[in-house]
Amino acid sequence: MKGQKHRGHVARKRFGQNFLVAPGIIRKIVDAVAPQAGDTLVEIGPGLGAITGPLLECMDHLHVVEIDRDLIQRLANRFPPERMTIHEGDALEFDFARLKADGPLKIVGNLPYNISSALLFHLLAFAPLVHDMHFMLQKEVVDRMVAEPGSKDFGRLSVMLQYHYHMERLFIVPPDAFSPAPKVDSAIVRMIPIDSAEVMRSGIQQDEADGAAVQDLALFANVVKAAFSQRRKMLRNTLREFIGEADLAALGITPTVRAEDIAVADYVRLANTLADRKPG
Repeated sequence: MKGQKHRGHVARKRFGQNFLVAPGIIRKIVDAVAPQAGDTLVEIGPGLGAITGPLLECMDHLHVVEIDRDLIQRLANRFPPERMTIHEGDALEFDFARLKADGPLKIVGNLPYNISSALLFHLLAFAPLVHDMHFMLQKEVVDRMVAEPGSKDFGRLSVMLQYHYHMERLFIVPPDAFSPAPKVDSAIVRMIPIDSAEVMRSGIQQDEADGAAVQDLALFANVVKAAFSQRRKMLRNTLREFIGEADLAALGITPTVRAEDIAVADYVRLANTLADRKPG
């Protein structure tokens, strides 16, 4: 079946293209981003420029990351280089750190649904440099991002993102706000990086979570990945290669619970305990 055409451009399924066409939603997104003079603002996947134009009404210059060469040409024809810098390529491979300047670094985008989780993990590396991020994603993904422990939506994505960011689901965007219309609802999420020294509040009181910053981020990521690798299994099984049942209990973590039943701060304590045991 041929892709649907919008403003002369055929939406490419391989790039996950669904173009935002609802003026009211566009205005709400721009208001949420609240771009200011002096900000370094980066838009991922500007597409046909639905959000791009309104963002540029609030600032002098914008960076965009776009992979579709047809859309790049359209953007170049519409916006002069002194107003917009176009970075051609895959956002999954883009080094956002090189855009960091004196002003706040902000990232915004209508993220392709087919790479949204992978892109969110890629962006983790740049969290210390970012002021805030505003993304439109499939509502199901946003629900997982902001889910609380004990819920069916709480998973690896929840833990990894909630360690790095304060997150808030702002509002839902219906399918008819896009062309072509997706089969699912979307949602806007705001992500504000948490300072590494800030104590996590996800289920443990501050006096119980002293020194809550992760000591070894790679180890933390591996522990979380292993815990959620088989969701129906108990932690004593999924984390067997990392820690024994008695040691889990000594940390106040019931060995028979499943990965979604413990809080972000529990994963931090668990990973830090393992880091303390590493030679050297």
